[in-house]
Amino acid sequence: MSGVIEQQRFMCAIGAMQTVVAIPKAVPILHSGPGCGTMVAGFFERSTGYSGGNTAPCTNVSENEVIFGGVQKLEELIRHTYQVLKSDFQVVLTGCTSAIVGDDVQQVAKQFAEAGKPLVFAETAGFKGTNYESHSVVVNAVIDQFADKYADRAAPRDPKLVNLFASIPYQDPFWKGNLEEYKRLIEGIGLRVNVLFGPGSAGIAEWKTVPQAAFSVLISPWYGLPIVQHLEEKYGQPYFRFPYVPIGGNESSRFLRELAVYAGKHGADINLDAADAFIKKEEDAFYEEIDNLATFLLEFRYGLPAFVHILHDAGYVLGISKFLLHETGIVPKEQFVTDKVPEQYQADILKIASGISSKREVPVFFQPDGGLAQEAILNAAHEGRGLIIGCGWDKDLARKKSYDFLSAALPSPYRLVMTTPYAGYRGGLRLIEDIYNQALATYR
Repeated sequence: MSGVIEQQRFMCAIGAMQTVVAIPKAVPILHSGPGCGTMVAGFFERSTGYSGGNTAPCTNVSENEVIFGGVQKLEELIRHTYQVLKSDFQVVLTGCTSAIVGDDVQQVAKQFAEAGKPLVFAETAGFKGTNYESHSVVVNAVIDQFADKYADRAAPRDPKLVNLFASIPYQDPFWKGNLEEYKRLIEGIGLRVNVLFGPGSAGIAEWKTVPQAAFSVLISPWYGLPIVQHLEEKYGQPYFRFPYVPIGGNESSRFLRELAVYAGKHGADINLDAADAFIKKEEDAFYEEIDNLATFLLEFRYGLPAFVHILHDAGYVLGISKFLLHETGIVPKEQFVTDKVPEQYQADILKIASGISSKREVPVFFQPDGGLAQEAILNAAHEGRGLIIGCGWDKDLARKKSYDFLSAALPSPYRLVMTTPYAGYRGGLRLIEDIYNQALATYR
């Protein structure tokens, strides 16, 4: 095997520049070749933020820097960035070339930080892993080199404040809407949230309060785990983990009830009766819409998707499979986890998948090669009308199989997502809308 894969649905490590872009008024500074930022911008498309994409400052490392080093050029770029951009925070990210050459980027960053500039650095050379992994590298760099300066280890923790780590910005097309929904729901049961990314965040001021949180909330099967483990080791902050995206009534309520109990056990004065009342109100609103849908589902039962193939990251494969099976009756068939999950996490994901249904097996395959995943679906045969939930590359596969298609992963050139959520109660309703709208659009 050559090691080359087809239709890659993630980026190399420097793709974590989008983690920086997602922090309000933060600027990624690339110490890399000129193609790195262009590649990231091309993959994530409509995702420039305050200064990302093709506008991100870059040293444009060339042969000269390879031979003589690029430290001086990096220093000049940082100074010029301050002159041109009115930003709150800067993160220097290294590319493959600067990492191989061995430029002392840490010393450059330290020089500016000691001068009072809110600047940190992170090693994100492409060969170090994927952007799923480097997201944690960048967040931990911000914690260690910036937030830690504001950590008063003698001060009491805020028992109701939590740090939220969930959707990876921009890699998850629904990250803004998801974080907004998580924040709304977590606050609904009586906690306060450092959401850290996106328009719902207070920006760098919020990062300063990370050390004061009582605990962290991680919504992920594996990505982001190094962040909450690091916070636990560094500040003694425990973490509550929900291992997939909670979508719809069943899983959103499970998430909130488990979180409320956990918070109460870790010092938060949570009124469980009030939390239950909030959850019931959300459930009632969700299931009212499902009840309203019943007549439509009955009338169209032979013309709607009966089964689904999902090509997405592990959090969505598990979350969508649970939701569709138990709350819409769409049966998950072969599912493909495309985010190159490290081996040490795969057994846990398969264990969760085995519990999706007590009556049928949901086959889950770890397959970062989109071409091989498509080939498996092309050769599969199931009765009834099919649905594919994947990325833009899967649209032609759906056409070949005469299946319905929903674009819900990157790259996604056939869909514009702004603040749409798929998480939570509201996200579940939106997912139902999107699936059935695609089916209805085929009628003439």
